[in-house]
Amino acid sequence: MTTFEVTLGRLGLPGTLQLPADALGLVVFAHGSGSSRHSPRNRFVASELCQRGLATLLFDLLTEDEEFDRRNVFAIPLLAGRLREAIEWQAGMHQIAHLPTGLFGASTGAAAALVAAAALPDKVAAVVSRGGRSDLADEALPLVRAPTLLIVGGADRDVLELNRWAATQMTCENALRIVPGATHLFEERGALAAVAELAGDWFVQHMKVEAHA
Repeated sequence: MTTFEVTLGRLGLPGTLQLPADALGLVVFAHGSGSSRHSPRNRFVASELCQRGLATLLFDLLTEDEEFDRRNVFAIPLLAGRLREAIEWQAGMHQIAHLPTGLFGASTGAAAALVAAAALPDKVAAVVSRGGRSDLADEALPLVRAPTLLIVGGADRDVLELNRWAATQMTCENALRIVPGATHLFEERGALAAVAELAGDWFVQHMKVEAHA
């Protein structure tokens, strides 16, 4: 496993790339709700995905100045644009340019991931949402082509209903998986590990398909 500190896009957004040997694909993380690349939950999931042979990229979607404006957390087009820049950055990095790309979004980052996937149907192999506000992707939902997994805590009732609605709007392969008893942040014992296992299975399955397409 090799870890690189990187900068992305025209704004030089800081990020951390973890690259296992013979990686199957690259998973780009999209945090939400004012979180950052240092999110302990996303870092845990990223570590688990790396154990499955997946490279991971965690980066700050907002600059320090942008973070002061709370409205930017819900600026889905802005966040999706940053994800698109990350995918463009990947294409210019010879170590990872050939890898299928997956997007892992949490909270508002899930909506951004879905909007980015809809805009780049030929470049995104799979999407996973963790406790995501997938409903905020709205008109982009029917345009998503990448197989999408929606993971929601069983005790996160409002978000669960929003994800059930979002799933009805999607025309791509999709699945809703509920982690019993988990709340929005998946802080319960074993809940985040369950998320990582579900996400890992989904990415490995669909990136293998992409790699052999």
